[in-house]
Amino acid sequence: MKKQVLVSVDPWETRVALLEQAGTPTKEADQRPSEKANPSAGYRVAELYIERRGNRSIVGNVYKGKVDNVIDGLEAAFIDIGLEKNAFLHIDEIVLPGIETPRRGRGEEGGKKISSLLKKGQEVVVQVVKDPLKTKGARCSMELAIAGRYMVYTPSGEGVGISKRLEDKERARLRRALKDLDLKSGGAILRTAAHGAKKEDFERELPYLFKLHEVLVERADAQSAPSLVFQEADLSVRVVRDIFSVDFERAIVDDEGQYNRLRSFFERTAPELVDRVELWQESTPLFEQAGVEEVIEGVTSRRVDLPSGGYLMVDYGEALTVFDVNSGSYVGRGRQARLEDTITKTNLEAADEIVRQLRLRDVGGIIVIDFIDMTKAKNRDDVMKTLRKALNEDRTKTFTAEISRLGLVEMTRQNVTEGVREIISRTCPTCNGDAVVLSEETIAIEFDRQLREIASRSPRASEAFLVQMNPKVSVEFTGAGARMLRELEQSTGKLFHFEGSDSLSLNHFEVTMEGSAEAVRERAVPFAAGDEVLVTLVEPHMYNVDDAVAKIDGYIVSVAGGGPHLGEKLMVKIEEAGRNSASATLLEADNGKDALDSTPRGSEEEAVESGSAATPEVATAAEESN
Repeated sequence: MKKQVLVSVDPWETRVALLEQAGTPTKEADQRPSEKANPSAGYRVAELYIERRGNRSIVGNVYKGKVDNVIDGLEAAFIDIGLEKNAFLHIDEIVLPGIETPRRGRGEEGGKKISSLLKKGQEVVVQVVKDPLKTKGARCSMELAIAGRYMVYTPSGEGVGISKRLEDKERARLRRALKDLDLKSGGAILRTAAHGAKKEDFERELPYLFKLHEVLVERADAQSAPSLVFQEADLSVRVVRDIFSVDFERAIVDDEGQYNRLRSFFERTAPELVDRVELWQESTPLFEQAGVEEVIEGVTSRRVDLPSGGYLMVDYGEALTVFDVNSGSYVGRGRQARLEDTITKTNLEAADEIVRQLRLRDVGGIIVIDFIDMTKAKNRDDVMKTLRKALNEDRTKTFTAEISRLGLVEMTRQNVTEGVREIISRTCPTCNGDAVVLSEETIAIEFDRQLREIASRSPRASEAFLVQMNPKVSVEFTGAGARMLRELEQSTGKLFHFEGSDSLSLNHFEVTMEGSAEAVRERAVPFAAGDEVLVTLVEPHMYNVDDAVAKIDGYIVSVAGGGPHLGEKLMVKIEEAGRNSASATLLEADNGKDALDSTPRGSEEEAVESGSAATPEVATAAEESN
């Protein structure tokens, strides 16, 4: 499969997109595109990476740390590496000179206790293998892995491992090429990028990895804990180093400095790929031209549409992520269409798109896919084959269980760093991530309780109250014939007026004034009969299309004859002003400008411009309570 890498560099962040060839390759697609060609032509975005200044991933960084705590019950130690939270070190990740610590896996008995291997205050050199995520600190290992272009050198390892993503024939060829390679009592893991590499390539890279290890050891000996010993390369170099191979047509970079760094990297590690690094010099931004910006915006959406009309719903939970498959508008094709065929086609499309979304969003942990139920075992097998085939392109380690009789597939995907969704978004401050908020009716009922309590404790002289709250909540009091407001006033013996704007929080109210009924009314009602004010007609009247409605901080103004002037700013004359709404008529002017020109000088400062739109329910309710 042909691939491309796009690198966009801004002052505050670096973004990398991996594009893969979409559909069946054509003869034209096999030809290398020109530099000015649309990078996304015949391709689709498969993976996204974002790294922001001051918030880089620390995976691969090497630290000299100090053991802060050792817990036998967890078979783990917590290492102070100078970050806000201590790093987690499992007993299986401990490597000590002259001491064998065989991996035993979780829950297996036997072997040494971690307290016999590490002591509090002991200094250790560790490498981060997983970024801090949510409430957890980084995960680290004492088995260092020094990454190069073709291989990962492990100073404390043994033998040579080869990526399982390579075909058996290629793996056998690479083993023969590495037969006489001197690893200096260490080990090595050949990466997928080693496909097609020769022995000379490994011999050229190994001295660089050996030298880097020597530098790490020298720095670790010279520094005190906690401190950073080695920092991994920046995002673009890491991604290109890890995935760029002969399958990639080109890497396009929109920043000259980063372009030169990537060319320098390949000149040192893979000279044959230098010419595939290109500088984007077109006037249209690279990510905009390739359609990547639109894809980035889409990763925060719960809904993902499928080609035939079905769709996915993505729900994130603390313990797992759920993909729910829905047939949507797809009902099959032709008169002979059968339900089972319709469901199977939707599930096949969903299987491919779910894997793409896993990669785009970098979803990790436990994942549950709720496919539409299929009655035939063959169809279930076809869906699983499609899912596993798509997962073959995913570089992240996954495990997939068989589809259940309920159409559920359980799988896990390794979670190493934050995904694009987590980087570009934050928890909603209103719902705190729950995705639901209290309804206006619920909030109004609670406010009603609190207002009754306030009224019961108020002095006898307080005949009325002016309450500030969001109009969407106050309409619960004034709407439907103002039943809720009348009940509140009858039971408390007090009068209540409301003011506020849509900018106020729904779940906040404040009594801004209390006193005599006359004084509060004078403050609460913004207009008097005869006032001329400037308003914006925001929507038609619910019952009379010839009229229109304006809204000023929750106060409703119904304008007779305003229907044809929706969206316009016009001068109106208040005919009657009530507690919660007013009725008005248009002044004799063709538009807002003429109205302003005809406004008396003294009344210009009194003109009030209307704010956000009111709903028909608000307008009607306010009139009923007028």
